[in-house]
Amino acid sequence: MSTKLLRVGIIGADTKTSWAGASHIPAIQAHPRLVLAAIATRREESAKAAAQAFGAERWYANPYDLIHDDTIDIVTVAVKVPAHREWVLAALAAKKAVYCEAPLGASLVETQELAAAAGMLHTAIGLQGRLNPSVRRAAEVVASGRIGRVMSARVSATTLGFGPQSPSVYDYFNKAASGASFLTITTAHVLDIVEAVLGTVTEVDARTELLWPEIELVDTGKTSEREIPDHVDLIAKTTLGACVSVQVLAGVPQQAAHFVLEVRGSTGSLKLTGNHVAGAQVGDLSLSASVEFAPPEAPVAAGVGTTEAADFWKSAAINVGEVYASLARDIAAGTYNTPGFDHALHNSRLVAAVERAARTGERQRNLAVGRR
Repeated sequence: MSTKLLRVGIIGADTKTSWAGASHIPAIQAHPRLVLAAIATRREESAKAAAQAFGAERWYANPYDLIHDDTIDIVTVAVKVPAHREWVLAALAAKKAVYCEAPLGASLVETQELAAAAGMLHTAIGLQGRLNPSVRRAAEVVASGRIGRVMSARVSATTLGFGPQSPSVYDYFNKAASGASFLTITTAHVLDIVEAVLGTVTEVDARTELLWPEIELVDTGKTSEREIPDHVDLIAKTTLGACVSVQVLAGVPQQAAHFVLEVRGSTGSLKLTGNHVAGAQVGDLSLSASVEFAPPEAPVAAGVGTTEAADFWKSAAINVGEVYASLARDIAAGTYNTPGFDHALHNSRLVAAVERAARTGERQRNLAVGRR
């Protein structure tokens, strides 16, 4: 197994509103075998400022220059979803390992293209919630049979986003063409955690609503149109036979933020809980159960943000750090255990099935057949 340091270059990091700055950078800095080698944006001023603020060795005003830097081992793509395709394809063509934020593509067709292009290169997708130590331990408890046959599960999840107000910088989340929506981000992360614990979803029935068709842009005072649903209720069945009810609520204030996944087995039960305002995938989660279990492993990254939004994004590095740790192990050992672009394609297909179920009113079946 190789023990060399892996050099990471991030496309899309700035010193203020950057998700990369709050999660990826502290996650990289917490890992003993990763080095923050470079940062790239489209502007010299922001790239240079970010590199200085975060301690990157170098900066690039052209992301292609970062991608073609022969010293970079891992290219992280943390830009808006419509720009994923350009940088991911370029990084794959350069034969680099790629960590891309979720969703991978702005559409299912685009996601299929990117997954196919990856070949045998190492990839990671930003569905980091499933690698949270408590989620992994919950999956082990279920798989061990300690709570007996899985009978049912209930999920309630929230996010502050997609409510009646938004900063203008995040208004693109409200537009259908962006590919970054309440379903493809918030709901997708929740369903991925469900699958991590209870197995692949095989059937799904769903209803969606658009509760706030007009939203206020708080920094400009203007009104914008929301083009995507901002509420979902669904019922699913998984390969473990679990019947799962899921409700995801948008626009929930910080004091009411919560995530609860309760699993009822024939001889016991378990519960995953969290309260991060941005959603279950962002913060840490806690596990409790009616049966004994080994404490979850300590996360690699402490999760303290490094931007002006540190308080809001506190703990954001915890789950991202687990993805980097898994990817580093895979690269060193030549294995492919990290959820990568094939997994991203499965998740996008699941979200598409939820959308079809909501649109047609018909349950979508045999979903696991399409998983790669």
